Amino acid sequence: MYESFAFYLFSALILVSFSFSVLCKNALNAVSALAAGMVFISAIFFLLGAEFLGVVQIVVYTGAVVVLYAFAMMFFDTSKECEPKSGKKAKVIIYLLSSFIALLLIFIFLAPIYSAKQEVVNSTLANLGNIEAVGILLFSKYLLAFEMCAIMLLVAMVAGIILIHKDLDAQSKFEEML
Repeated sequence: MYESFAFYLFSALILVSFSFSVLCKNALNAVSALAAGMVFISAIFFLLGAEFLGVVQIVVYTGAVVVLYAFAMMFFDTSKECEPKSGKKAKVIIYLLSSFIALLLIFIFLAPIYSAKQEVVNSTLANLGNIEAVGILLFSKYLLAFEMCAIMLLVAMVAGIILIHKDLDAQSKFEEML
């Protein structure tokens, strides 16, 4: 029960944050909502027991969104001051939202204590951790695809170095002509 409730909650939060990111007119708020959506996706990975994928989701995708946030701060005018609403309605909404988040966090931290233990479906991978299981699958069932991806990345890296080297040679020849 806990897992299904948390799944639906994080799914709704993902939809809300990505919708806000698409519909928002302020670029910095949109990028912040995008980063929040990526963190919520990693929470679903953690719920599924894929800790490795959850950490990779946070490190890679949320890190990329943070870099996007830095570019958005450089390119868009952030000097405009946003005046917060100081009305009574805004304060009530903030208090309700804060209390909801606090209750939600309490529920998330206390629910695993009362939830039933999940049975492991595959007994051969039961003694292994998540990272070991991913490694075993990568180097057994998906070895050919893994090696092809490695070769493609190597070719792309060498091609990038060659293209940059040609540009540097052309630039140095141009400077010698001057």
